[in-house]
Amino acid sequence: MSGQSAGAHLPYRPCVGILLFKEPKQVFVAQRCDTPGAWQMPQGGIDPGETPAEAALRELAEEIGTNQAELVAETRNWLRYDLPDHLIGTVWHGRWRGQQQKWFAARFLGTDQDINLATAHPEFDAWRWVAPEHLVSLVVPFKQDVYRAVVAELLPALR
Repeated sequence: MSGQSAGAHLPYRPCVGILLFKEPKQVFVAQRCDTPGAWQMPQGGIDPGETPAEAALRELAEEIGTNQAELVAETRNWLRYDLPDHLIGTVWHGRWRGQQQKWFAARFLGTDQDINLATAHPEFDAWRWVAPEHLVSLVVPFKQDVYRAVVAELLPALR
């Protein structure tokens, strides 16, 4: 292929991501069930008729068992990543080339006991709080540029 992604003809999946934080400067990350060693922040698709902010709170409840959070900031622009060629056609039934995401910083209002990964459709099998500067190194390489941009833009909301 002449430098073009295998999925270049496909659209991006509209999605949200949530940088969930608590004091002192700790950010939530979880390990994906389907990819041991791959950590990420909660994220997911936007349902028809749903605003990105509504989707963010719904995704928290669906993925980590709680939406005890207050949205405090969002990225100015949508951020995109492309799937690696070997995942095109397998992930999301081959409908998308990657994700176009609106990211939110959300202050966690609950306690650690409110977090429950045993949801209706579990995506994660472990979770922890990490310092924001450690986020990028924990995620799969194809998401690292988005995570760098999220941390750079939303980190001031944590202060």
